[in-house]
Order: sequence, then structure tokens, then C-alpha cells
Amino acid sequence: MTEFKMFEGCTIGNRIPFIEASTRKVFEKLGIETSEAPFTCCPDPTGFKSFDDDGWLAIGANNLCLAEQENKDIISLCNGCTNTLRGVQHQLKHNSIKKEQINKQLAKIGKEYKGTINVRHFVDVLRKDIGLEKIKSALIKSLNGLKVACHPGCHYMRPNEWMETDDDPMRPKTLKELVAVTGATVVDYEEEALCCGSAVSNAYEEVGMQNLKRKMDSIKKAGADIIVVNCPACFQQFDTQQRNLSKAFHEEYDIPVLYLTELYALAMGENPDDLGMRYHRTRIKDIAPLGV
Repeated sequence: MTEFKMFEGCTIGNRIPFIEASTRKVFEKLGIETSEAPFTCCPDPTGFKSFDDDGWLAIGANNLCLAEQENKDIISLCNGCTNTLRGVQHQLKHNSIKKEQINKQLAKIGKEYKGTINVRHFVDVLRKDIGLEKIKSALIKSLNGLKVACHPGCHYMRPNEWMETDDDPMRPKTLKELVAVTGATVVDYEEEALCCGSAVSNAYEEVGMQNLKRKMDSIKKAGADIIVVNCPACFQQFDTQQRNLSKAFHEEYDIPVLYLTELYALAMGENPDDLGMRYHRTRIKDIAPLGV
């Protein structure tokens, strides 16, 4: 397998670095080679883009140039970062005038965007490049008996014209398949396709909390032991807001959240303390299959 340029993104690197730790352990065991580049913020695919599309394009294109200089594809750990970088590629590919304008800006720092590399979400690399059988062979502990609710997140699949995922946004299956290989039982729930409320919370906190409540009520009803995600924004929404949700609605919400790579790392026999599990806000406790 060729080497990727790792794009962990701002949120993981600065707020939840334990997810990067689990990812690097899992990548090493699965033979996914990565190297670093001086990437900046992607930048954010909703807020920043809404205020300054040209700035969004220029910063995103600069990040892509860093990978182009080494002719290496990017592997992203974040839905939003993947969405931004693929969105920048899509827009500049289909708008030659805009591409020329952005390259005039990049020329000021000695760069030129060419569009010669690809941006891959780590979930797609796991499913398509590594494959379920190889992943399964790397696991030493079965998670049989664990009930998991999966939440792939909005930006992983939408908009399809540039994310180009094989998943149906209303019936996603890739994350479920990657979880099921651990022996865990994936539970279906009614609000699976609903946004977790993270992005809208920045402007309309009450609406975001209502979204999260609908998600959590549906997940509780399904009897899930944990929630598994592949997006740092979604992770933070589920992990940090459950306590506030409990206070706001006078109901108990206490379902632990794991990144996909954390789930894999535990199934690979990694020590929870080495993975930084103690830094989760919604603590994992007394879940026998996880050994935590």
C-alpha cells in the first residue's frame, strides 16, 4: 500500500487527541502508512465557507498543494475535512475561471493547485483498501454481545456529487459493516439518518439539542450499549452534550461514544489507559465485551 499524507484536522489534534492515538495504533497494525505535512485548518465546510467562499477555496487548495508536492493522496480522519478538501477539488475542477483566480492567490506563496491527488476518508480506506477480512484477522478479541448504534454523520455522505461515497445517505451501510466485523451486534434505530445537531448548535443551540434528543431517544429505545462514530464533531456532540441533555430534559442519557478506531484498538487488545479512554466525558464502564 502506498503512503498517505495524514490529515487529522483541527478538532482531533487540538481537542480530542486520544482519537488520533487510537487511529495511529490501528493504522500501524493494518499496514496503513502515513506521513506528516504542515497542513492548516481545512477550513470548516459550513461556517467558513458561508462567509468567504474564495478564502475557503484558497486555504483548502493550499492544503491540497502540500500533498501534491509529494504526489501522495490524503487520508482524512474527519468528515468535515474530507468534505472540504473534496469540495474544493470538485469546485476547482468544474470552474476553470475560479481555479485561475485561486492560483493567482497561491502564486503569492509559490504554489499552484493542479488537482493531481485524491482525498480519502479513512473509513473508505478501511473498507475498500484494507477489507473486512484483513481487519478481522488483526482483531484478537471478539466483541460478541456488544450492541452498537452507528452514526456515520452528514458530511461523510453529503453532497454526493463530490463525496462520491457508495453509501446511500438514507440507508448507510459502510460503518455498520466495519463495526460488525468485530463480532458486535449493530442495532438499527429510527433516527439513524438524522443529523446529530452539532453544526446547527453553533447558531441555534436549542435546535441542535432537539436533534440530539431525537437521536438519543431513538438509540436508547434500540437498546444500544454504545454509539460508534467516524466524525470528530459528531463525537463531541454525543460525548460532551449528554450531561447537558439530561439536565435540560430531566431524563438520563449516559450511552458511551467510541470512534471507530477506538473500537478497533480495544478489539486489537490495546490497553484502554493507553488509548486515553479516561478523557471521554461519557465514561465507558461495566461493558463486559469491551473489557473497560
